[in-house]
Amino acid sequence: MKKIIAFAFFAITLNSFGQSETKFGKIDSLLNYLASNNKFMGSVAIQESDKIVFEKSYGFADVKNKIKANPETRYKIGSITKMFTSVVIFQLAEEKKLTLETKLSKFFPSIKNSENISIANLLEHSSGIYSFTNDVDYHDYAKLPKTRAELMKKIKAGQPAFEPEEKAEYSNSNFVLLGWIIEDLTKKSYEENINSRIIQKIGLKNTGFSSGAKNEAISYHLNGKNWEQADKEDMSIPGGAGAILSSASDLTKFIDALFAGKLLTQPSLLTMTTIEKGFGKGIFMMPFGERKFFGHTGGIENFSSTLGFYPKEKLSISLLDNGQGGYGMNDIMIGMLSIYYKMPYRFPNVKTVDVAVSTLKKYEGTYAAPNFPMKISIKEQNGVLICQATGQESFPLNSLSETKFSFDPAGLELVFSENAMTILQGGQEFKLTKEK
Repeated sequence: MKKIIAFAFFAITLNSFGQSETKFGKIDSLLNYLASNNKFMGSVAIQESDKIVFEKSYGFADVKNKIKANPETRYKIGSITKMFTSVVIFQLAEEKKLTLETKLSKFFPSIKNSENISIANLLEHSSGIYSFTNDVDYHDYAKLPKTRAELMKKIKAGQPAFEPEEKAEYSNSNFVLLGWIIEDLTKKSYEENINSRIIQKIGLKNTGFSSGAKNEAISYHLNGKNWEQADKEDMSIPGGAGAILSSASDLTKFIDALFAGKLLTQPSLLTMTTIEKGFGKGIFMMPFGERKFFGHTGGIENFSSTLGFYPKEKLSISLLDNGQGGYGMNDIMIGMLSIYYKMPYRFPNVKTVDVAVSTLKKYEGTYAAPNFPMKISIKEQNGVLICQATGQESFPLNSLSETKFSFDPAGLELVFSENAMTILQGGQEFKLTKEK
């Protein structure tokens, strides 16, 4: 499981598109444009109240066997699973089988600080329990099946990140534990609970757990120009934090049902959606301009997912991606919502020019300048230039020519010359030289 945090939709203006299309036609044009340039592969659904008004899939569920994605394709949704887990916990509270004040020590007394950690702390990430998915060896650890005892040992090995309620910090461990609490209270598996309490209750047709069925998507990363299958994570590990698979329209139906009171009472929903320290209880607030969406994001293997609901308009939107091409899900969602609300929006420049690896290698190095606050590292990886500034995450550059490269989400252009690099961003220009 990837560490997924709440994010904000923010409006940006990015090659214009035809004005004669409907808003859904424009959204389709955007996603086709991104898909044709290997920047997106997945499914989307938009629901207004109880009606799906736009639903479409792009690219392949299985590249090797040329199986195209369709509206029934199931994707691993990663941390959106946490919303399902939270719903079941609130249902159990409504059934008086626990309260949000119940202490973790009632279930797992051997976990550090368990006597001071409540169910609410787990739901809102204020427990201080270290997220075992942050371990440097997690990528290899996650490849093989794990028992509950093995996972518990892993969780307990981590030192608390902070004291309970001191602050809030995202931790997958919280929701793995909540999944086990659901099992122990009900004497049924987590899967059985999700099936009976949510899937069957509201009639979801393409939601469940990994079974190797033909309609399950495989995730990929872009290796140069080719989609390459990503490493798999054994699904015995994510549990209540990230084990569910679903389709785009099933997710919009789920979140619409949640806010319509079909899964929880209104007092429970109000408690779930109350934001404290940046977190709700298994849900985030995601602003888009003045509109406040509720939902969650997810990431597992190379799947990415976003689910949002705007209560005032009863608008549900989900975006599921099984192909990471270097263009962020947040930026795709910004484009979709900008078009939906008829805001100014221009298509990003994602067209790529082929540049020889030998040329890219010439640009590798560390660049700096006295008037620039950080150093910039450039390296070639699988036929793409990777850029990383001091203290920041790395990101791929799009080649516009043999010397000019861009990172459109940040409005950034880099122009290379002999042992130098010019940065163009926001009307400013900085010339950096390569360190020897």
